[in-house]
Amino acid sequence: MAEQQTNLNAVYQYLQGLQNRIVEAVELIDGKNFLNDSWQRPEGGGGTSCMLEEGNVFERAGVGFSHVKGNKLPPAATTAHPEAAGRTWEAMGVSLVFHPRNPYIPTVHMNVRFFVAKAQADKDEQDIWWFGGGMDLTPYYGFEEDAVHFHRSCRDALAPYGQDLYPSFKKHCDEYFHLKHRNEPRGIGGIFFDDFNKLGFEQSFAMQKAVGDAFVSAYLPIVQRRKDLEFGEQERDFQAYRRGRYVEFNLVFDRGTLFGLQSNGRTESILLSMPPIVKWRYDWKPEAGSAEAKLYTDFLIDKNWLGL
Repeated sequence: MAEQQTNLNAVYQYLQGLQNRIVEAVELIDGKNFLNDSWQRPEGGGGTSCMLEEGNVFERAGVGFSHVKGNKLPPAATTAHPEAAGRTWEAMGVSLVFHPRNPYIPTVHMNVRFFVAKAQADKDEQDIWWFGGGMDLTPYYGFEEDAVHFHRSCRDALAPYGQDLYPSFKKHCDEYFHLKHRNEPRGIGGIFFDDFNKLGFEQSFAMQKAVGDAFVSAYLPIVQRRKDLEFGEQERDFQAYRRGRYVEFNLVFDRGTLFGLQSNGRTESILLSMPPIVKWRYDWKPEAGSAEAKLYTDFLIDKNWLGL
């Protein structure tokens, strides 16, 4: 049983600082500044959406911080946790999606979040709380060294908290970021966890901080390696086609998107993950042996990138 003493202020301060650090790191590599858009939620809470559009490196990059609260949980939360129904709740987190301009740079997603359904004063019960989050990589043209670097960064961040966490979280990521209607992965995965409290609050929080802190070193070296590679219309066209899969996942399966919309969150902030240019085609297949086909045969597969 996880210890129940929580420190919401510590989580709040960490998440705000994480958003600021990531924004600063991306501004250095892109050369363009983010727009900071603070907002309030009528039912309680608010946040800040940091958005970079039409940048030098990133076509669209969003880093959102939110701290929302309410008296009635949306279905996206109570389905998994019926015991939390009827309680007041708070949820806070940082969520980001970066859509690069160069098709040789992969799209990336990361989020870290905390949720608590508070004990009712007139009942003999305790707070229900958990951490969640992770990061995953979605390449358009795969590079094995990038995949290995990303997964190694994830593994190393989790290692101090248990050798079982990386393989468990990788498996969870592969299962979660899977487009069931396409029967294909969204990308090459990474790590994903939810409802995590088994280490008690302090160590579970430390583990989540390790994941958040690992993001910049997991992703930006890949950006540096790929941002100056030459590309043409064919590569941009394939990038737009594959971005369609990203949209499909976010609107059909993503729990964070569903929770945000069902809890009357701010739509502009919830949908900042959407890519700016997307294409769909009817029953399109890549040419056999092409670089585009290699994405499917060599990267969008169930693979242990670290050879463990």
